[in-house]
Amino acid sequence: MTDTPRSAYQALEVRATLVTVGVLLTLAAVAWWSIVGQAADMADMASGLGAIGTAMMPFDMGAATFMAMWATMMVAMMFPTVAPIVLLHRMVSRRRGDGVLPTVAFGAGYLLVWTVAGLVPLAVLVAFRDVAHGTGWVAPLSGAVLIVCGAYQFTRWKLACQRACRSPMAFLMTHDFGRGLAGALRTGTTHGAYCLGCCWALMAVLFVVGLMNLVWMAAIAVVFLAEKNWRHGAVLARIVGTLVIGLGLGVLLQPALLASISI
Repeated sequence: MTDTPRSAYQALEVRATLVTVGVLLTLAAVAWWSIVGQAADMADMASGLGAIGTAMMPFDMGAATFMAMWATMMVAMMFPTVAPIVLLHRMVSRRRGDGVLPTVAFGAGYLLVWTVAGLVPLAVLVAFRDVAHGTGWVAPLSGAVLIVCGAYQFTRWKLACQRACRSPMAFLMTHDFGRGLAGALRTGTTHGAYCLGCCWALMAVLFVVGLMNLVWMAAIAVVFLAEKNWRHGAVLARIVGTLVIGLGLGVLLQPALLASISI
């Protein structure tokens, strides 16, 4: 069995594969349905850097509400991307004679990492909610953030984390923390950390254009899925990085561009 995302779909019998992938996609679909339904009401409360100092920026969402929204976003955007490693984890658990709960714990650990990461955008929104209108540094800051995000796509950290996401069998063999729920939870959080290292830069683009910008969310989710599962994912990461750098330069040179790409 070759260690690729595609080969993971051969790890279990067809029925088990369809059930496992179906659960992940159903959870993601429900999360997308929830986000789309809330987007109109929450867009003004969870906008990005492009809205700093405008009437849209007063952030009055409670921390618990924001974290729930963020966790829902992570289920929608990230769960379809982790199907290969979830399938392989299920295979390993079954060979050990364990039930389905360890794989559920693995998924919970993965989601926990991404949920905790939501504290960063929460802190940014709270910090900038009282900034006065007409600040002249918003566009330069936004352009700089985009350039940094795009440049990260070319770093060795990005490559190492992406490799861990694209080699699910090797990851499980080198990050086996034993049987039971505790071991599965630890494996899930570790994989979540690698996934965060792979994807945080493009997720940070949402800090600029708006956390509830559905068009950007969908586009970035597709990029994540392709980077992790497509055989040309490594090349795609660099192409996307180049585009994001170009967008950042465009915002620096033409600040009006920021408004057109933001909520």
